[in-house]
Amino acid sequence: MQKRNTLKGLLAVSAVVAMFSTVGVQAQTPSSAAQNSAAAKTGSIASLGSADEKALKDMAQANINEVAAAKIALNKAQSSEVKAFAQKMVDDHSAALGKVQKVAQEKSVTLPTEPDASHKAMADKLEKASGDAFDKMYMENAGTKDHEMVLSKLKSDASMIKDPDVKALADEHTPVVEQHLKSAQQMSMQSGASTDK
Repeated sequence: MQKRNTLKGLLAVSAVVAMFSTVGVQAQTPSSAAQNSAAAKTGSIASLGSADEKALKDMAQANINEVAAAKIALNKAQSSEVKAFAQKMVDDHSAALGKVQKVAQEKSVTLPTEPDASHKAMADKLEKASGDAFDKMYMENAGTKDHEMVLSKLKSDASMIKDPDVKALADEHTPVVEQHLKSAQQMSMQSGASTDK
């Protein structure tokens, strides 16, 4: 029951709720006007370049995609290891998304609020899978492939970033994504050795 309440709480906070309902949720804080005002005084809004904006949007999209897939896994995964991995994805990527949203508000950048088309399609496939097939599909896609893609994009974006706040976010995200990828690869190797289908 406590897990269910925790999941409900996370669903309410996440921008990914848009995937599960027709109502989009956009994270806004009462202090966003004050943050925007403070950012305007420092001139950071005017100085944000297209590469910095792209990096912010890419980081937000990656976090949204991961949280959405992980929430499905929390409900459908058979393996306790896969469920634990999914919970870590919800926790880490929700926290990272919050940091990206804060910087985006300060820089007046509009972020995506739901998974992209390819991840919506993957969510549909995940919803139809069950048991070991679900666990394998989730770990291969959201675990390994997504983290490889995100890591590559982070490194590519980082080379173009000029804004120090956006650069700090990218630098903070990179080791977390590397650790997630390493964990996913280890889990895939272990399950491949044990099931070897």
